[in-house]
Amino acid sequence: MVVIVAMLVGAGLYTFRSLRDLPLDSAAAGRELLGDLSRVAAAFSQGTVTTSFISYATEVSGSSYLQFGTLNEVEVFARSEAASALWGRLDLPTVVVQATAPVEYTYYLDLDETWDLRFDGETILVRAPRIQHNTPAIDVARLRYEVREGSVFRDEDEVLTRLQEGLTDMARGRAEDNVTLVRELGRRKTEEFVQTWLVSHFGLERSQAVEVIFADELGPGPDQPVDERRQPTELRPDLPC
Repeated sequence: MVVIVAMLVGAGLYTFRSLRDLPLDSAAAGRELLGDLSRVAAAFSQGTVTTSFISYATEVSGSSYLQFGTLNEVEVFARSEAASALWGRLDLPTVVVQATAPVEYTYYLDLDETWDLRFDGETILVRAPRIQHNTPAIDVARLRYEVREGSVFRDEDEVLTRLQEGLTDMARGRAEDNVTLVRELGRRKTEEFVQTWLVSHFGLERSQAVEVIFADELGPGPDQPVDERRQPTELRPDLPC
């Protein structure tokens, strides 16, 4: 028992000496950091932080959309149409047409949708809306049409017209498919934006940990598995001991 007490006393003396020997600047910085985190925790406990962030983001972006990136692609849109004659007894040659053009996709987060910011003592947890996109901008000046497979028995111009009429919807489909390509960019840009807000609002350093989770990562369908790696710590199921 005497040995244990001696060890405890020794540890206490060592801790005291370690703190005493710290440079004054380091000790002051530590106290300042604790003070900053205390102010952040107090602000989050009041339940007004999310509203404050949305107001800041709306003011900075100048709209209710927080745009984080664009994707430029040269797209090829194709349309294939089959036909028949004699009441379906005679198959006519298939016509295949395509359009090629540069397309710009712009991705953003809607500030009018549900956001939620929480602080777990170390990390700012941000639940952001799903990633959305503007109507894709097709460069009509560089848009080129081509008949890849034609026939003298078919009206190729009609097929080209239907392709032209469907270009915008086809581009929207590509924009939705490309969300997976910009997801991590959106996450990183949103985390950086939140860190900038923390600096301006609380005076915190940019090294403050921020974790962003998008709405479609939190709400899978009944047949879709939950990706626990993309859930905030507080939402992850307890691991077996």
